[in-house]
Amino acid sequence: AALAQRNSLSSSDVYLWSQQIQARALELACYRTAQAIAIYSPIQNEVDTGSLLEAALASGKKVFMPRWSGQEFGFARIASPSELVAGRFGILEPIGVIGLTATDRRDLVVFVPGVVFDSRGNRLGRGRGGYDRLLAQCNVSERAVGLAYEFQVGEALPVQPWDRSMHYVVTENRTIDCSVNLRHASMGSMEN
Repeated sequence: AALAQRNSLSSSDVYLWSQQIQARALELACYRTAQAIAIYSPIQNEVDTGSLLEAALASGKKVFMPRWSGQEFGFARIASPSELVAGRFGILEPIGVIGLTATDRRDLVVFVPGVVFDSRGNRLGRGRGGYDRLLAQCNVSERAVGLAYEFQVGEALPVQPWDRSMHYVVTENRTIDCSVNLRHASMGSMEN
């Protein structure tokens, strides 16, 4: 239902809400202190990331985006939007070499798309597990930020052992600190 609702959004709603979401994301402490970010190329009315890209490049942060190279899927650095070309599945990808240094991993904030999120940071994506693999490679559990429209935030989602949680979920209406919700959930289960 969330995917159908997202696909039916008008371009003006996508633009307005994406601008609001990105403005909130730019205020996150983890973004402000990060030396590097990873963003995605939006498809099918996903939250746009253009303002995040521009702000990060303007402030001197390293910017990485996902790329397929043969059977390898990882982040490659870009210095300009002109370094993006249509890749696998027709999604814009960087032309650079895949790879993150240890310093990049330590200083990286990853902005993640999804179909549905919950307030504990769980996420349902497209079902291929690509972002779960990327997040596992980066080890950024405290710096993973889901970008979603408010209607994409639902009740508790089913979780698989390989799923990676978000630290924050940012919508046009709010910023959800998922670590707070996880602490409350675990405290509640200890009390029962």
